[in-house]
Parts: sequence; C-alpha cells; structure tokens
Amino acid sequence: MTLPPTAPPSAAALAAPPAARGRRAVVVLAAVALTLLTARLGVWQLDRAAQKQALQAGRDAQASAPALAAGDLPTDEALAAAVHHRRITLSGQWSAAHTVYLDNRQMDGRPGFFVLTPLRLPDGSAVIVQRGWLPRDMADRSRIAPYRTTEGPVQVQARIAPWPSRLTSLGEDAAGAIRQNLDRPAFQRDTGLALRPLSVVELPHAGNAGDGLRRDWPPPAVDVHKHYGYAAQWFGLSALTAGLYVWFQLLRPWRRARAGRSRG
Repeated sequence: MTLPPTAPPSAAALAAPPAARGRRAVVVLAAVALTLLTARLGVWQLDRAAQKQALQAGRDAQASAPALAAGDLPTDEALAAAVHHRRITLSGQWSAAHTVYLDNRQMDGRPGFFVLTPLRLPDGSAVIVQRGWLPRDMADRSRIAPYRTTEGPVQVQARIAPWPSRLTSLGEDAAGAIRQNLDRPAFQRDTGLALRPLSVVELPHAGNAGDGLRRDWPPPAVDVHKHYGYAAQWFGLSALTAGLYVWFQLLRPWRRARAGRSRG
C-alpha cells in the first residue's frame, strides 16, 4: 500500500515562536556587548601600562640628567614638576626645631618614620628635606630613635621630589612633631618659613654617614605588570564570553540537530 505524499512543513511551522526569537536576540546583544566591553577594558589597561612606561622613561631621563644648580631650584609649583627626580646639591643650615616625623612609613616592610627637616637656604627660603627613615619603637609609639643632626652649615646631596605623599588620615592631621601627613601651607604658616613647592630626598654621601638614618629609598613604583595582568584578565573574559556564546547558541544546537537527523 502506497502512502500519500505528505506536504512539506510550512514556513510558519519552521519559524520559531516570537518569544524564542526575542530571547535569542537578547542573548546575542548581551554576548556582543559583554565581549566588546571586556575587550575595551583590556585595551584600556594596555594604554595605562604604556602611559606608566612613558612616565618611568621620563623619570629615568631626569635622574640621568646633569645635576641641577642650586640657584635653579624652582620657587614656582608649575616649574617644580619639570625638575622632579633631578639630582641637586644644596648648601644651608638645618632648622632642627621644625623637624617632623611622618608616621606609618615603611622601609623593607618595617613600620617607622620618615624624618623631615627644613633646610634654610642662603637666600632666606627653605626646602623640606626627606632625610631618612627611623624604625618605630613598638613599645612606645611616641619614642624617636636617636640620630644626629649637624649644627652649622651643611651640604646636602639629594634628588628633587614632589611634596611628601599623603596617607589616608581620619580627621585633621596632628600639629605635633609626629604626624600622619604634612600640609605645606599650614606648615609654612606655623613655622614662618618660605618653603619651596617641592621637597628633596637626601641621598647617602660622606657628609651624612653614620648619622643613624636609613636611606635605602625604593625607586618610585609604576606597577606596569599589574596593568598587564588586568589586561590579560579582561581579554580572557572577552574570549570566554564569545566562546560560550558560540558553543551554547551555535555549536550545541547544530550538533543536536545533526544527531536528530542521523537517528531519523
């Protein structure tokens, strides 16, 4: 007995329900948006790494440049940034009574203080010198380890640096010798010193040998590898999103359809 031929399925029967088409459209848009967003974030992290590499190259160029003459030490904040990291030798006299100890500063992972003393220059102005580091007395936080300050004229070999960095502080900074941060306008007002809009980091030399201060200053960190790591994570997430979409929305349905046809 011969069966009558069956009519081919209509286009309506082949078409997916509107709700299913809407869900697929949402999935496609979400996958494309997430893939593009995470890829863009990866590119942004690479841009940040390139910017920091350029910053480090500029610092290295400044550090290797000839030493700046003492008379060229800027008095203007805009000009000060152009000479950061340059070497300089300054003559003057310590204003030891105005020494400040910045708390919670580490060296080799140990807590302690950065010792900051104004150096009075021959023209009557002063510059903050980050002289070195002292360890904290864990039994008495207010105790300062002994160190030597030369009286009379001194020569300081140093590297020009921005104003000492600020740490997160709860409330206003203290006004005593031990402080969390040092605010330049307030310190200038309290001491009456005409401070330059920068600081200098004292380097080890014969004149300060054996004074009790450590000067193993770490180089400024630019964290380039951190940005490369973040970029790899964003690119990985972008690739994962694209791969999951291809597998669940294209390959797996195709494999199921192929398996169904082979069984039929």
